[in-house]
Amino acid sequence: MDLVKPQSIALVGPLPPPFGGMANQTLQLAKLLEGEGVEVVLVRTNAPYRPKWMGRIKGVRALFRLIPYLLNIWMTLQKVQLVHLMANSGWSWHLFAAPVIWMAHLKKVPVVVNYRGGEANAFLTKSNSWVRPSLRRVAKVVVPSGFLAQVFASFDVASEVVPNIIDLDRFSSDEKRTLNKSSPHFIVCRNLEAIYDVETAIRAFSSIVASYPQARLTIAGEGPERSALEQRVKDLCLEPQVAFTGRLDPEKMASLYKSADVMLNTSRVDNMPNALLEAMSAGVPIVSTDAGGIPYMVENDQTALLRPVGDWQGIADAALMLLQQDTLYQRLSENGVEDVFRYRWKSVQPLWMAIYSEALGNKPNNLCATIQ
Repeated sequence: MDLVKPQSIALVGPLPPPFGGMANQTLQLAKLLEGEGVEVVLVRTNAPYRPKWMGRIKGVRALFRLIPYLLNIWMTLQKVQLVHLMANSGWSWHLFAAPVIWMAHLKKVPVVVNYRGGEANAFLTKSNSWVRPSLRRVAKVVVPSGFLAQVFASFDVASEVVPNIIDLDRFSSDEKRTLNKSSPHFIVCRNLEAIYDVETAIRAFSSIVASYPQARLTIAGEGPERSALEQRVKDLCLEPQVAFTGRLDPEKMASLYKSADVMLNTSRVDNMPNALLEAMSAGVPIVSTDAGGIPYMVENDQTALLRPVGDWQGIADAALMLLQQDTLYQRLSENGVEDVFRYRWKSVQPLWMAIYSEALGNKPNNLCATIQ
């Protein structure tokens, strides 16, 4: 079938601030599609509350965001050929994804669901009967990793894999990475939420400090766990060596990667974290847990060192091995830089264009035949 290039797309998803994985991908994709000559209408799922003080009132605030959002979607559907919907689990799906699908179905506008939630299995297990009718009415389900493709397949939902996009120009460096062995700089670049288990990274770092007293740890992220994590740092007497920066914009993140020696990622639930792609692009070796989709994007001992979820001593031992073995350190750095090229726009663009073409050339009902 000949490719049908879309002229106009509604791109529905979160936007920065805050600078998170899905928000960054939404903004980046919008700019890249516009560079291809596609008219992109952005519909933000996390628009600021109006009036601003309404954001402090739980329960009611959801309506003040949801009603303008739905009105915006309805009007936007009259102007576009296709909807690219960034979707996640839980209430995010029920409030911001499902209504878009049903309104687009009424308007006969095809929808490509770009599902990105690492907790997909738990969500679909709990809410399958609610989610399934919506998925019957989409043109395509697209996921960023083989991990999520397997999850959806276990629920008899066909999906296609299109990986995340990395801005190589922003994060890459032409210089060969050199390890600062006297005061190695470790970084954690995740939201401070329970599923990312930053406490395990802090415990691992406390073990690293026993061998490298001048080591430093920068934690770049924000979230509900921050106070507890700061207290944990204090309890372990690590305050002089650990810095919490809060969320950083992309330019400051790029600077952080350039100053780093090793990334620690200790998530318990994950899909395809942008932070790992950014670290690989910058040539920063990674020590990570093997949660969720991570083993689908990096290979143990080749592009990262992987250890079991919650194994803080294993994380620490792997990091120490990196500091002590120059050959291993350089192998992970160089392999990461080479491997991340498959996530550049030049590689990902043809995949999206083929999916858009199929969505425009087929009726939505006929593309989810596996869903009963």
